[in-house]
Amino acid sequence: MIEKIRNEWFSNVRADILAGTVVALALIPEAIAFSIIAGVDPMVGLYASFCIAVIIAFVGGRPGMISAATGAMALVMVPLVKDYGLNYLLAATILTGIIQILFGVFKIAKLMKFIPRAVMIGFVNSLAILIFMAQVPHFLGISNLTYLFVAITLVIVYVLPRFIKSIPAPLIAIISLTAIAIYANLDMRTVGDLGTITQSLPAFFIPDVPFTVETLKIILPYSIALAIVGLLESLLTASIVDDMTDTDSDKNRESRGQGIANVATGFFGGMAGCAMIGQSVINVKSGGRGRLSTLVAGLLLMFLIIVLGDLVVQIPMPVLVGIMIMVSVGTFDWSSFSYIRKAPIADSVVMLTTVIIVVATHDLSKGVIAGVILSAIFFVAKISKIKVTKLQEDNQITFNVEGQLFFASVEGFLENFDYSVQDQKVVIDFTKAHVWDDSAVGAIDKAVIKYRENNNDVKIKGLDHASKKLVEKLTVSNDPNANIAAH
Repeated sequence: MIEKIRNEWFSNVRADILAGTVVALALIPEAIAFSIIAGVDPMVGLYASFCIAVIIAFVGGRPGMISAATGAMALVMVPLVKDYGLNYLLAATILTGIIQILFGVFKIAKLMKFIPRAVMIGFVNSLAILIFMAQVPHFLGISNLTYLFVAITLVIVYVLPRFIKSIPAPLIAIISLTAIAIYANLDMRTVGDLGTITQSLPAFFIPDVPFTVETLKIILPYSIALAIVGLLESLLTASIVDDMTDTDSDKNRESRGQGIANVATGFFGGMAGCAMIGQSVINVKSGGRGRLSTLVAGLLLMFLIIVLGDLVVQIPMPVLVGIMIMVSVGTFDWSSFSYIRKAPIADSVVMLTTVIIVVATHDLSKGVIAGVILSAIFFVAKISKIKVTKLQEDNQITFNVEGQLFFASVEGFLENFDYSVQDQKVVIDFTKAHVWDDSAVGAIDKAVIKYRENNNDVKIKGLDHASKKLVEKLTVSNDPNANIAAH
């Protein structure tokens, strides 16, 4: 236990502190921007980012992953805030956390294994595109000075790590370029232009909503949507960080942790949040690996707001834009272009569909769900091809069935038989097939009954143990004359 704590908290102290510092600086404009998207005061997003990051550092299942207020969650909140206000959002945030805790208790995270690789690639690429698109309004068509600072930031972040590895390049870019902008009194948009920052700690309070069934009816649909979106993004981000660090994480603990963080956040005036792939990538690429990096990011975020708020609001937006552009470039899976050429057409279509839907809707959950459903359809279509070959031997006709017999393949199965034969011995051989469901048993029944109507002696053989058990349990022709026997 002590060894685990040491590994997760103190095995990478210097790099974790530096990485957490970079993340804290990058969290401020994003938290403010997401608050504006949701239609709430900027401090709601900042309080959420502080509370969630600090709590998840202790209770999360993925060390080194950053959780805070996110754009995907903010988009879900818009109608609730517009129609009912902040207090209902805070109540929905608390309920969201409770639902996520239940997801973790019932081990819903294991459903992650049903998300195909093509969907994962699409998720990562669409997120990279969304991160880039979110930066465009902050630099396009503003001023030549803005373009210059974005370009200098890109050069620093790209080139400097080749020469200086002890201090994260994004941190150097933020400090040096902010100092230049303040000293030279340059006219550029700053973090302060995104919204007013209050230099105060969050306070505990219970959301001012009536504790009635009517309130539950209002917030429950939003809470379920937020819980699913948040958990989906968190678990996918955890998988990506797992791959980047070549380590494993506890997805069920992460689900419970996200829930605990959201419950607490709702009581401290923050909006619901989840894992952030952009900030998590910044953290990992800056050297962050342990829980300390997440804790430092959360604590330093609040420190910056309360103690250095006057300096933070002077950070030029072009600097943070340049850092986030490099994050989007690093996040995008550039091997996707060769993947599209080499992978099966179905996988390429799934990947592209996921990207298109996420980018079009700005909703990660819709893209991932559509990708999973499309993958399932393609998979079903692929395995639903069933082959039946006819073999005539004297007065016996044998039909050899090959493939998977289930609801999607029963039509092809029934069409492959010749029902015109009479007074024959008919054998249906399932040695190279498997029977999966009630539809399959119903199709076998139908074939058997049709042959018996023409006075044929029907025998079913070759059923494996599981198939035989299912057939015997469900078949309506399960009588002594059916001759159902395992081969």
